Order: sequence, then C-alpha cells, then structure tokens
Amino acid sequence: MSVNVKNAGKVDMINGPLAGKIMVFTLPIIASGILQQSFNAVDVAVIGRYSTSQAIAAVGSNGPIISILVNLFLGIAVGANVVIANYLGQKHNQAVRRSVSTVAVVALLSGAILLVLGSLLARPILEAISTPPDVIDLATRYLRIYFYGMPFSMIYNFGSAIMRSIGDTRLPFYSLLVATMCNMVLDWVFVALLGMGVDGVAWATVISVAVNAMIIVFFLMREPDPVTLRLSLRRHDFSSADFRKMLQIGIPAGLQGMVFSISNIFIQSSINSFGSDAVAGSATALTYEAYCYYIVVGFNAAAIAFTGQNYGAGRLDRCRRVGVICMMMSVGLCALANIIIVWQEKFCIGVFTSDPNVARYAMMRFHTVLVYQCLASSYEVAGSYMRGFGRSVTPMVLTIFGTCVLRLVWVGSVVRFHHTFEVLMMIYPITWIITGVMVVVAALVLQRRLSRVGRTDGGQLESC
Repeated sequence: MSVNVKNAGKVDMINGPLAGKIMVFTLPIIASGILQQSFNAVDVAVIGRYSTSQAIAAVGSNGPIISILVNLFLGIAVGANVVIANYLGQKHNQAVRRSVSTVAVVALLSGAILLVLGSLLARPILEAISTPPDVIDLATRYLRIYFYGMPFSMIYNFGSAIMRSIGDTRLPFYSLLVATMCNMVLDWVFVALLGMGVDGVAWATVISVAVNAMIIVFFLMREPDPVTLRLSLRRHDFSSADFRKMLQIGIPAGLQGMVFSISNIFIQSSINSFGSDAVAGSATALTYEAYCYYIVVGFNAAAIAFTGQNYGAGRLDRCRRVGVICMMMSVGLCALANIIIVWQEKFCIGVFTSDPNVARYAMMRFHTVLVYQCLASSYEVAGSYMRGFGRSVTPMVLTIFGTCVLRLVWVGSVVRFHHTFEVLMMIYPITWIITGVMVVVAALVLQRRLSRVGRTDGGQLESC
C-alpha cells in the first residue's frame, strides 16, 4: 500500500502543473501567517486604544526576544517537514508513520523547554537590550505570561508541519481562524471591559493558542489515512534516526533564525536609544512588515514541501521549476503588498496610534524598510529550496553572515557615528541585497551539481 497524497484538501505535489498547485498550497499558509501575526497586532491595537504608548512598546517590542528563544524549535519543525515530505515522495509508509510519532514527542518536549526558558530569561534579556525604564516592568510581565502558552504553540507548529508535508494547508488555516477570533474577543473583554492592560492581552494569547493546539490535534487524530498519517495518543514511537535527520536539517535553520533574532535584538537596543516613541513607532511598522513577510513564509513552505517530495520521487526537473515559480511569486506578491501599505500609510499607522511622534517614527520605517521588503524573498526562498534537498548548512552560513554579521557591523560602526533612526533602518535593504545574491548563487551551484552527477542517493536525504 502506497501513501495517498490525493485525498480531499491535499495537494498532489509530484504530478501535474505546478504554478496553480503552489498557489493553492501557499495561500492558506499566507492567510495562516496573517492570522498568527494578528494575535500580536490585535494586542497592540487594543492596548493602543485603551492604554499608553509605554504599553504599546511593552507588547510590540518583544518580537526579537520571543524569536530568539523559539526559532531553534521552529527550525526543527522545518526539518520534520522535509523528512516527512521526502518519505512521502519515496512512498515509504512505515517511515512516514514513524516520523509522525517522533514529531509528536518532539513537540511536547520543545514546548516544555520553552516554557522554562521564557520564564527565567525574560527580564535578563530585556535588561541586556536596554529596554526603557518606563517599559521594562510591563514588558517582563507580558513575556512571562506569553511563554505559558509555548507548549500549545509548539504543538500547533509541529502539527501544521506534518500537515503541510502531506500537502494540506487548509486545516491549519481553519484552526488559526478560530483561535484568532477567540483572541480578538478575549482581548476586548480583558482589556476594554476588565481593564487588565498588558496582562489581559497576554492571557488572551495564551488561551487562544491553547484552543489552536486542541483543534490541530483533533484534526491529526482524525486524519483520513490511519495507516501512516493519523496521530495516535496511544502510540509513542520515537525514531532516533529520523530525529537526527530532523536535527541535521532543522538545527541549521533554527540557528539561522536565532542568530537573526540576536542581530535584531542589537538593532532593537539601538531603537530603544531613541526613546519609547521610537520603540512604539517601530513596533507599529514592524507589524506590517510581519504581515508582508508571511507571503515569503508561505512560498518558503511551498519550496520546502514541493522540493522535498519531488526530490524523494526522483523528479529534479520539477524541483527546478518549483524554485523558479516560488521565487517569482514571492517577490511579486510581497512587492505588491509593500507598495499598497506604504501608499495607505496614514490609514495603516492610524489603526495603531494617534500619537504624531509615534506615527513619525513608523512612517520613517515604512519608507526605509517596508517598501524594499520583497528583496528578502531572494535569500529566503532560495534557502528553503536548498533545504528541500536536505542541504541546510550552506544557506544558514550565508544568511547569518549577510543578515546578521553585517547588521552588527553596521550598528557598531555606521550608526555609532551617524546616530539617526533612518541610518539605522537602512541596514535592512542593504543586507537583503547582499544576502540574496549569495544564497541564490549557492542554490544555482547546488542545482547544477545535482543535475550533473545525477542523484546517486536515490532521492534520500543526505547529511547537510
């Protein structure tokens, strides 16, 4: 019996035209990302309307800190996606079933570790990045409560990785849709009605991600293919071999995200030096950057899943087309979103704040960063394409150098002598261009090498 990836709601990645299927696969992921970002956006908007600019800064400026603690485990989820997709391409039923069970165990352990780390490290990290004194207490409270939801968040992220590897992106979207609506209602009740402030939006998020996790587990336990893909709470198989494969691919991806977040923390520290209005304005603009970035994330996921399955099936010709289509669609749609938001900047900023000084900083970030964000597609999609082949170290090294090391050099040199907000923000488009060139060239070299030598590995993942 072979794995059937043609069930309703799943995309057949190995046969037929690619462009339409990639779009069908990607749109729910983009929508899911927008909903996931809406957790934070709704928090910022509600706090902005019913509290102070310090509260906006406390909620909105924690993104890099959350990312540095979470990204390693999200990278392992990427590794799980690639491993399961590769086994599906090989039609290796027993390996798929074994990997699904392994992922369930890893998700639970990851959530527990993050809960402990977040509780212990919240204030030390905030102090290390020079969070303004009028913000740090509120930010610490928000972070500590937020990390209570990490076990549920990891269950969702690993569960959605399983579903995306088999071509199902709709059910994770439906799950997030319910959770986002729950978050909106609870934000309004806890903050507007009960006056809980920062604590209210944090608890609303925790409760909502718990709902999200329960829904995704419900879907996985009722997966139509009980032989390979259905999650069983009674079966706790753990494959050390599959776990090693997930780590080989996932740790480089996770480390890339962690180092990326470390560089963002240094940039956040520089933003903090301009005061709480700059922190709030930057957080407002960053919300829209995150929305647009999920377009790139969607095509990243498509590049990984489609490349992984077709590589496992021995279809290198389709792998090449996957890379080109994902890159073109990511750049085009992200650029369109960037332009629309900058065009309507007054309205977009007004959703979150009416403070003119906060709005001024948000507008500066719009014009210096957001309008060029589509350039990030170059290294993101090219790196995901390489990970679909099981090669994760090269894009990690190049991306860390291009988007992390160079940014730290910029903050420590140029910004030090030209201490303006615009100069600080300029590092984003500069490093997007440099990193994009390096990673795209590396992807082309890998593609050429695989085509020249043929795939003597039979489509099985190698060491990274």
